[in-house]
Amino acid sequence: MKAVAIIPARMGSSRFFGKPMALIHGVPMIGHCYFRTMMCADLLDTFVATCDREIYDYICSVGGKAVMTSPLHERATDRSAEALVEIEKQLGEKVDIIVMVQGDEPLVTPTMISDSLTPFRSDPTVQVANLVGEIDSIEDFEDPNEVKVVIDQKSDAIYFSREAIPSRKKGVSDVPMLKQVCIIPFRRDFLLEFNDTPETTLEKIESVDMMRIIETGGSVRMVKTAEKNCSVDTETDLRKAEVMMNDDKLRGQYS
Repeated sequence: MKAVAIIPARMGSSRFFGKPMALIHGVPMIGHCYFRTMMCADLLDTFVATCDREIYDYICSVGGKAVMTSPLHERATDRSAEALVEIEKQLGEKVDIIVMVQGDEPLVTPTMISDSLTPFRSDPTVQVANLVGEIDSIEDFEDPNEVKVVIDQKSDAIYFSREAIPSRKKGVSDVPMLKQVCIIPFRRDFLLEFNDTPETTLEKIESVDMMRIIETGGSVRMVKTAEKNCSVDTETDLRKAEVMMNDDKLRGQYS
């Protein structure tokens, strides 16, 4: 199974402009994502996909691989699909799995990536998977920057939302509080098919592209991870990620 990681990143985040190049322990966030992703032995290669020359030049300056893409993409999946075409030209072959690692996941680990690939080895019907982690606090559960997910007994996603789901309004105190961790492997052809499918109503409402799959009758296999992560959407998140990295063993291998 040939798996390639694509890390989509752009400077123009509405919540935190320029965050891919924001420094964490002296290294741009996109650098942490790249170095840590490429450590995974289950990957054939790792590329950053970006529309910004600043990000492209940085990755190239550290010996990494990057692909320039259109500035018009609204979704990371669209950017990844465009990059895939160029990546396969560079590799001279088609790949089987594209692992999309969001460029705001600076604490990604090789284990997380390997775990996300597990369903593809055992179930040929799985077309896309997501990591899912536990939410530690009510504050994070109610934070609209965290994408929450409810899953069924087969570990497939039922619904994604930036709202706190499932509801705690009826006084249930022990609802499962789960969040999407943005390490998302796709089978190659499914990513291209997904990219050609129009945005759906619930996808727009929730601002979560995985809803396009659910709303059109597909399924998203969720894979639980116990690894700690911190998606960076704000400068507060950036400071939190820096604290979490203080004693991080992987950082010492590249920083």
